Amino acid sequence: MDNNKIWFVTGASKGLGRSLVLQLLDQGYKVAATSRSIDDLRKLSTAADFLPLAVDLKSETSVKEAVAATIRQFGRIDVLVNNAGYGQVGGLEELSDAEVRANFDVNVFGLLNVTRAILPHMRAQQSGHIFNISSIAGFTGTFPGFGVYCATKFAVDGLSESLSAETKPFGIKVTIVSPGYFRTDFLASGSLGVPAQPIAAYQAVRDVQNAHQHEINGNQAGDPEKAVAAIINVAAVENAPLHLFLGEDAYGMAYQKMDAIKADLETWKEVTVNTAIEA
Repeated sequence: MDNNKIWFVTGASKGLGRSLVLQLLDQGYKVAATSRSIDDLRKLSTAADFLPLAVDLKSETSVKEAVAATIRQFGRIDVLVNNAGYGQVGGLEELSDAEVRANFDVNVFGLLNVTRAILPHMRAQQSGHIFNISSIAGFTGTFPGFGVYCATKFAVDGLSESLSAETKPFGIKVTIVSPGYFRTDFLASGSLGVPAQPIAAYQAVRDVQNAHQHEINGNQAGDPEKAVAAIINVAAVENAPLHLFLGEDAYGMAYQKMDAIKADLETWKEVTVNTAIEA
């Protein structure tokens, strides 16, 4: 592996981001890492190859300052991992406009702020690799109570696919990482928003919410250390995938979605194809 690459990782104080930073440093990479709390980042390492940065991803100024500091410290950025984000549970009728926009501000617009700030440097060096951490919920959305979160991750998937086509001429790769359930603190109270005004009628949403908070949390099958090791390995290959699903559960759910689409396509083929203007 080429451990001369400089990595820039958002959301690095916990979860997959934290595991990724620690593995990278252990392997000799130089890493710039962001979080809202500089103190949390400083607990990770005191190594000279580690640059902790307190960043408000919702602020373009804050993001640009962090990118500039990284370039000053390390000279370049080779790999960007847009990892920062949080889950939001709640039925679409339950969630307020403010709750919805807050989730998009971090999961989508924060990602865009970082990507826009780093792309000029990658274009100048004619190389780079962007990993956008999405979710299996960015590929299939049949989860009651997770419509807004799914919407943010569907947005990440869509913009990443377009980004991959836009940046290919500059030698910049894009990989969408779509994990299933991994045993991190993602479902803990600090990473999972709940509706401020729940509606009692949505029992299915409450059941899903309770399951995620009290049954799935802490019992996820995925090993986060193996997930981040996979990302590091993919960053080293010549022909990196656009879509990287992680977890046996993600693998199964992806095929369920594709099979469902194929079934709808074939069942409704006559309606679908018979929409042309008659000659």
